[in-house]
Amino acid sequence: MSLSRQRSLQVLILFGILYVFLVGLEVPFVFRNGFSLVSQDGFGTGQFSKSFVLDSEEELEEKEAPNRPLDVPLMVPNQSKPERKIREIKSPLSSLVFDGSYVNMTSNDGFSGILKSAKEAFEVGKKFWKELELYKKEVGIVESNKTEECPHSISISGSEFLGKGRMMVLPCGLTLGSHITVVGRPKRAHQEHDPKISLLREGQFLMVSQFMMELQGLKTVDGEDPPRILHFNPRLSGDWSGKPMIEQNTCYRMQWGTAQRCDGWRSRDDEETVDGQVKCENWIRDNDTNHSEQSKASWWLNRLVGRKKKVDFDWPFPFSEDRLFVLTLSAGFEGYHVNVDGRHVTSFPYRIGFALEDATGLSLNGDIDVDSVFSASLPTSHPSFAPQRHLDMSNRWKAPPLLDQPVDLFIGILSAGNHFAERMAIRRSWLQHQLIKSSNVVARFFVALHARKDINVELKKEAEFFGDIVIVPFMDNYDLVVLKTVAICEYGVHVAFAKNIMKCDDDTFVRVDAVINEINKIPENRSLYVGNINYYHKPLRNGKWAVTYEEWPEEDYPPYANGPGYIISSAIANFIVSEFNKHKLKLFKMEDVSMGMWVEKFNSSSRPVQYVHSLKFSQSGCVDDYYTAHYQSPRQMICMWNKLQQLGRPQCCNMR
Repeated sequence: MSLSRQRSLQVLILFGILYVFLVGLEVPFVFRNGFSLVSQDGFGTGQFSKSFVLDSEEELEEKEAPNRPLDVPLMVPNQSKPERKIREIKSPLSSLVFDGSYVNMTSNDGFSGILKSAKEAFEVGKKFWKELELYKKEVGIVESNKTEECPHSISISGSEFLGKGRMMVLPCGLTLGSHITVVGRPKRAHQEHDPKISLLREGQFLMVSQFMMELQGLKTVDGEDPPRILHFNPRLSGDWSGKPMIEQNTCYRMQWGTAQRCDGWRSRDDEETVDGQVKCENWIRDNDTNHSEQSKASWWLNRLVGRKKKVDFDWPFPFSEDRLFVLTLSAGFEGYHVNVDGRHVTSFPYRIGFALEDATGLSLNGDIDVDSVFSASLPTSHPSFAPQRHLDMSNRWKAPPLLDQPVDLFIGILSAGNHFAERMAIRRSWLQHQLIKSSNVVARFFVALHARKDINVELKKEAEFFGDIVIVPFMDNYDLVVLKTVAICEYGVHVAFAKNIMKCDDDTFVRVDAVINEINKIPENRSLYVGNINYYHKPLRNGKWAVTYEEWPEEDYPPYANGPGYIISSAIANFIVSEFNKHKLKLFKMEDVSMGMWVEKFNSSSRPVQYVHSLKFSQSGCVDDYYTAHYQSPRQMICMWNKLQQLGRPQCCNMR
């Protein structure tokens, strides 16, 4: 054998020995760890082959290749994520219980009135809830939404109008081009000692003649006035200015906007118009008589000499005592227009948060005799409060599951039964924040039962589908909103296991991350009360918001955060629930003042509370770099959320 062949043979033998050595290492590894770790291509389709199946999303993640076994077995720790247990809430009904047996119905104490109302409201609510449960058993299957058409026009006489409580119902609201005509006669002036539109000294009186025409929306809760989409108030006499006046305004959630007053002067040329019409036309003022006569004389003189220059003609105030008038209110692109006896008098631009379809009623009150009311070009589709028009029954809007672990923040949102649009707008906007989707922050709507059974039926369906509504079992009443706040505390402490509890309204936009950051600035061992805090506010003793000395004998309220958005720690919430269950919690009709009163008591009896005041918890509207923005319509909610996502910073939406 040649030398070259000998070397080749030696190399082959060496490779053979190396191969046997490697196989010797491979076989024990396979038997110890299973054939599934070896490629199927090497084993064919034998009885030990195993198909590769993706069992979960974790299988899709990139993983490092397994290392060869060492002589000493390597203990690999279990890297699987701990399983997050989900808690199932079977009923949307709040577990808050009001024990009315201890309420003294004959007491005249300042705080006893609200307790009496609460007892009656819970008794009615219990009855309503039983009816809902019975209704579900009787119906069994969810009924399909019925389509009922509304009338295209409505006509009623003055006597019919009076018999209906001086109200014309517009079942589907208004639409572009809708118009309402009122034929009436202002009454003669009469004496008033408290005219509300002028200041008088004690014992004085004023001759007053005025009436109010209002487009109203659907009432939210008992005890709260319905929203005034348009308030048209001609004041023939009695205004504080001493002149005939027309005042127009809006009122939402019992908060009046800025009044538009027409006092006989035409709107300036540089002022914005409404569909090309000025906001205020001119009319003859008391001190303009000579000017008016001179204008008329000049007009005739110019006409005689052939001058074509036009001289404005001054009209009198459009309303006179005991004189018939024909008023037409029409809905344009940009606002409402009022014509009296064929002449344009005033135009009022649409205000933020109001839609034409919201105007579901026309009322006429004050010093006026109504002969007849006509309305035409009305929409025939369902009104805006119909749930089928607003609720998007999609699984993507359902509330994330409630986990069996504490959460950083629980947000309780006060809402009313018929606020389907407001709740849906919140679901589609700031409830989509990642902190809420991940269940680190939990939010729920707190709603009491409505006077209308059909709304309660739809509310229960909504609660069962979305899983984000807690129904507090009492008949809704404006003075009992404070009970919803107690229910928020009870749920936040005993159900959500939250470290902090926030309360807000369903017209409040919340920047969840900004609120969390504000909370994190405070040490964990401190009790906190965060919001737009009022100091040394005094109770009003007169007017709609009057508080009697029996209800509140002190001159100042305790420091309290405005109701649209504030945060308390779980220790305070737990104290509130404990005091409520012991029948020691004082209930006051102003919810935000009640919270300030409870926090003050906790502060004096337990560990100190850190008060944090910030104007970024906006009380009236939206401000730059807001934490919360109040009085936001459903459209504004969606707009603000879109801007927050697109721009990465908060920005207000001043739109209708």
